[in-house]
Amino acid sequence: MLQDPDLLTIQEVRTKVEKAWAAWEIYRSFSQEQVDAIIERMAEAARGNARKLAEMAVEETRYGNAADKVAKNLLAAELLPQRLRGMRTIGILRELPEERITEIAAPVGVVAAVLPTTNPTSTAIFKSLIALKAGNAIVISPHPRAKGCTCATVELLYRAAISAGAPEGLLQCLTQPTLEATNTLMRHPKTAVILATGGGAMVKAAYSSGKPAYGVGPGNVPVLLDSSADVNTSVAKLLSGKSFDHGTLCSSEQTLVAEASRRDAVLRALQTHGAHVCTPEQTKALERVLFNRGTAVNPDLVGHAAAAIAQAAGFSVAPGVRALACEIAGIGKQYPLSAEKLSPVLAVHFVPDWPAALAACEAVLRFHGLGHTCGIYTQDEARAREFGLRMPAHRILVNSPTPQGSVGITTNLFPAMTLGCGAVAGNSTGDNVTPLHLLNIKRVAWAVREPHEALPALGKPATVGGDVMSEGPVDKARVVAAVEKVLSQRGIAPAPSTTAGIVDRFLARRGVSPAPAAAAPESAAPAPKPAIVDFVCENDVREAIREGRKIHICVKTIVTPAARDLANQQREEVLLLTRSEKGKPNHAS
Repeated sequence: MLQDPDLLTIQEVRTKVEKAWAAWEIYRSFSQEQVDAIIERMAEAARGNARKLAEMAVEETRYGNAADKVAKNLLAAELLPQRLRGMRTIGILRELPEERITEIAAPVGVVAAVLPTTNPTSTAIFKSLIALKAGNAIVISPHPRAKGCTCATVELLYRAAISAGAPEGLLQCLTQPTLEATNTLMRHPKTAVILATGGGAMVKAAYSSGKPAYGVGPGNVPVLLDSSADVNTSVAKLLSGKSFDHGTLCSSEQTLVAEASRRDAVLRALQTHGAHVCTPEQTKALERVLFNRGTAVNPDLVGHAAAAIAQAAGFSVAPGVRALACEIAGIGKQYPLSAEKLSPVLAVHFVPDWPAALAACEAVLRFHGLGHTCGIYTQDEARAREFGLRMPAHRILVNSPTPQGSVGITTNLFPAMTLGCGAVAGNSTGDNVTPLHLLNIKRVAWAVREPHEALPALGKPATVGGDVMSEGPVDKARVVAAVEKVLSQRGIAPAPSTTAGIVDRFLARRGVSPAPAAAAPESAAPAPKPAIVDFVCENDVREAIREGRKIHICVKTIVTPAARDLANQQREEVLLLTRSEKGKPNHAS
C-alpha cells in the first residue's frame, strides 16, 4: 500500500497540535505552584541527562563538541530555572494599588517551536521550559539533521512533566520534520505563537505565517579591542568565546577590530592563546571552502574543529589549535570572511584609529548581523557607552566572550537560547526571549478621575440620561463657545456659522434640543419722575457739582443769578429743565 510521506507528516502535525491544544485546555487552569512544580521536575531531568544529550547531538549533527554542548544544556537546565524561580506567570501578576490596576496573565495556547541544528538539545530544553512556565503547551519541529537528539530531549522532558502532574499531550515533537510539516505547524489554526530559531529563510517564513512570531536569525558579531584594554587578557577571552562549541552559537565572535598600532601585539596574543594565524594564501583557501556561493556558509564545515577546516582548505595545523585567524583588508561582499562563519574561524581587521574602529564594527553588523550582538574590550567607560550608542545591536557586551555573555553565562542578561534582533533586523523583539514573551497581560483598571480632570480644555461636563452633557438644559451658545475655544488652542478658526452648524448636528444626534433662548426682559417699570425744586441758590449748585447729580427745575423754579452763573461754568449741564415747556425759568429779584 502506497503512502504519501508529505500527507503523513501533515497529519502528524494536525494530530499533535490537537493533542497539545486539548492538554492546554486543562493546563490553563493550573495554579502557579502546580506549574512551578512541573518546571522543576523537567529541569531536574534535563540536568541529569545533560551530558548524554550533548553526546547524542554531536554524534547526530557532527557539529560542535560535547563538552561545550553540556554547558549549553546546563544553561537551559540550571541557570534558566534559577531565574524562573519566583517569577509570576500564572493568574494575578501584580497589584498596583496606587494606580488602581491589576495585571493578570493570559497564556496564549499552543507554541510552535522551530529548532536549529546547531544547538538542538539546549534549545529544546529552553523553549519547553519557558513555554510551560508561561502556561502554554508546545509542539516542537526539529531540524531534520537533528531530529533524533531533539525528540529524545523532548521525550525526556515530557515524561518528567507527566510525573509532576502535567496533562498528557502538553509537549509534542514532530518525528518527521519536513519543510511542509513546519509550515503546516506554523499556520495551524490552533497555533497561537511561533518561536523560530534558524536561518533567514525559516525566520522569514515564521513572520509570513500570519501568526505572532519571535523569529531570530543569524548574527555577525564584531568585537572591538580598544587601546585602553590589555591585549593579552582580551584576546584570551575572545578565543574562549570563538572556540566555544566550535563557533556554532550565532553570537560567536566573527571579526576582531583593532588599531593598526597594536597589530603585532594582537597577532602574538592570538598565537599565544591557541590560534593559528593564517598566511594570505591560507586565508584565500579558507574563503573558497567555507562559502558555497557568495557568503552562504558551507554546511559541511559548520561547527567543525579548526584542524578539520584547515585540512579541508588544503593546509594543516596542530590538532590543539582552537581557531584560525585570518587578516582581512575590509568589510563586505568582496571580503567573505567578514561574514558569519559558524565555525572557529576569526577574521582580524586593523584600522588607523578609534573612529575607524567604530565604523568598521558598524559595517560588520550591517553586513548580515543587524540587531544581534557585538562586543568591546575596554577600560574606558565613556568609550563603552559611545560604542553602545553607536552599534545597531541589542546585546553590547563589555569585556566578555560574546557567546557566553549574550546567553547570560558571564553577564546578568536573561539566560536564553533565543536572542531577538529587534525591528532593525525585522524581528518583533530585541530581547533575550523569556516566558513573559509567551503570555499576554490583561489589566483590570478602575476609574480614578473624570474626563474633564484629564482633559481640562474640554470644560466640566455632567451626566444627563447616561450621556455626557451640560447640567440642565443645553446652552447652545456655551457649547459653541467651548468648541471655538478648543479649536482656537489648536490653531483652527472656522467661521462662527460652521461651528454652530456642527453643534446643531451633534445635539440632534444625541436627541437633545438646545435650551430656548432666554426671553427678553420685560419692559422696566417707568422710572419715577424726578423731584422738581422750587428754589436754587449758589450753594445748592456747589453741592450738586460735588455729588455729581443734577438739579431738576421747571419754568416756575426760582434760580438765583449766582447759582445760574456757577451752573453755566460747568461742562456738563447741572440744571435740567424737566418739562416740555420752553423758556427761561423765573429769576429772583
